[in-house]
Amino acid sequence: MDIINKALKFEQRRMRSLTTSDRIEISREAKSLILDLNEIYKLKKDQKIMDIMKRLTAIKRHVEKRLKGRPLTS
Repeated sequence: MDIINKALKFEQRRMRSLTTSDRIEISREAKSLILDLNEIYKLKKDQKIMDIMKRLTAIKRHVEKRLKGRPLTS
């Protein structure tokens, strides 16, 4: 259950004025937490774990969107 607590603390982190390296670290940490939670979910099938994974995925997508930048329009 330590992973679940770690994931909940990760969600509460402040995500303002991040540098590029901060965004990369956050993205990697989110991916790691999601994969760890997925292993627990496979065993327990608890909907609460799935909800945490969905929220972490949303945070990860938001951060990665900022990393990739806007696509060029022609």
